[in-house]
Amino acid sequence: MLIKLHLGAVKRTRWHEYLTRFVLGGLITAMTGWLANRYGPVLGGLFLTFPAIFPASATLLEKHERAKKRNAGIASTIRGRLAAALEARGALLGAIGGMVFAALVWKLLPRTGLTATLILALASWLCVSSLLWYARKHHARLRSVFR
Repeated sequence: MLIKLHLGAVKRTRWHEYLTRFVLGGLITAMTGWLANRYGPVLGGLFLTFPAIFPASATLLEKHERAKKRNAGIASTIRGRLAAALEARGALLGAIGGMVFAALVWKLLPRTGLTATLILALASWLCVSSLLWYARKHHARLRSVFR
């Protein structure tokens, strides 16, 4: 699978789908803030790696794939579930990178400046997530781990 940018998808997405993503993402972010406020930043920080827009994105993706098949006259809905599962795998790989980001910020920020810490943590997130994606894509044993 190649990563591609489809600007036409912006036109096909309806306003209420953007609203759904915004509301669900905002609710998850607010819940994370509430957890951090109520139980402390350590527990709240654990939930920061959860991609806030993922639940809305996965459900809308599944809905779009199902509609595409229905419009083509195909009754099967498995493709929508598979597309959502693929989205979930990508979110998992990004979340693992996010945990590396959080761990680096937690350990380095007290001893290092803010800018250097954030640059290193961001580069680490990008590297870890990309390496996990590459490993899953090109190594058969790892494909079974991230199924």
